Parts: sequence; structure tokens; C-alpha cells
Amino acid sequence: QVASFQGVALRSLCTASPHDHPEHGRLVYKGNLAKAVLGVRFFSYSTSIFNLFMMPYIMLKTGIGFESLFIQAAFYGLIGFFTFVTPVTLHVLTKGYVIRLYYKDEMDTYTAITYNAILAEKATVFHQKDVKIPDITKMFTTFYAKTKSMLVNPTLFPNPQDYNHLMGYDKSLYFNLEEEKEADERK
Repeated sequence: QVASFQGVALRSLCTASPHDHPEHGRLVYKGNLAKAVLGVRFFSYSTSIFNLFMMPYIMLKTGIGFESLFIQAAFYGLIGFFTFVTPVTLHVLTKGYVIRLYYKDEMDTYTAITYNAILAEKATVFHQKDVKIPDITKMFTTFYAKTKSMLVNPTLFPNPQDYNHLMGYDKSLYFNLEEEKEADERK
């Protein structure tokens, strides 16, 4: 009993939140599809590797190497598509999916954690001023951080002000009426 009481007392003296990261800052977003994206990409990679190892065996047992050129081209094309194109396509579609997003108040920087081509976590650090919202809504892109497209779900931000700050919606709009009049006069 005393040990657990001491643990509670010690835990209450800590100033860091369980969502704080010493290097990246405060956790402001956690994607709910992170495990699904990782699982699908891992499954795609593993089936591609399995295909590469099984191809010689399949070719020897089926004798497909001795059929017509058309059948060989069709077979190799189909296997090649599923072996190489599918993992590459999945990578292109999911490389911008943000699994975690951290915000560091002191430096006004964000750190987006995504998966790279070998399924390792990759950190992209950017400032709020680097965020660009696409003019046209694009599939798999919520915003650009510098030049990299990022995908987040706005409803998964526990604090809506964090999303508003990320997207720049908390800034006041400045309209220069004189510039608008000059632009109208030029037309």
C-alpha cells in the first residue's frame, strides 16, 4: 500500500504531461488510421517479397517458361504489377498521412510523424508560416508543410484551437482596400 501511495504522490509532482515529447513538444493530433496504414503497407510488402521468392518455384513447376511469348508477357505483367506497382502506389497514397502531430509553443514549430518507404517513422519539422492550404481540395492532402503534402482529420484534434492555429485560421484577415481599387482600375 505504501509503495503505490508513493507512486501516486511522485506522479503528481511531475510537470510533464503524458502527451509531451521532450524533443517534439506537445501532442496535438493522433491519427486513428495509423495502425491500418501500417498493416496494409506491411501486408503489401510481405506479399511482394513472397511473390519474388516463389516466382522461380512457380515457373519450374508450371512450365510457364515454355509457353508462348504472349502468355509469358501476360503472366509476368500481372505478377510484376502486383509485386511492384501495388506497394509503390500504396506508398504514394499514404506517405503524407500524419500519424502524430506535435506542437512546440516556444518555437512555434510543428513536428509531423509519418511513415517512410521502409515503414519507419519519419519526422517533418515545419513552422506555421510554412503551411499552405491547397486552392483546390485534393484527395489525400489537407495542407502542405513547405512542399510536402500532409493529411490530417480535423475532427481528431482534441482541441479545435490547435487545428485553427495549424491552418492559420486564428490569424486576423487583413484587407487592403487601396490595392483592390488599383487592381480594379488596371482591369
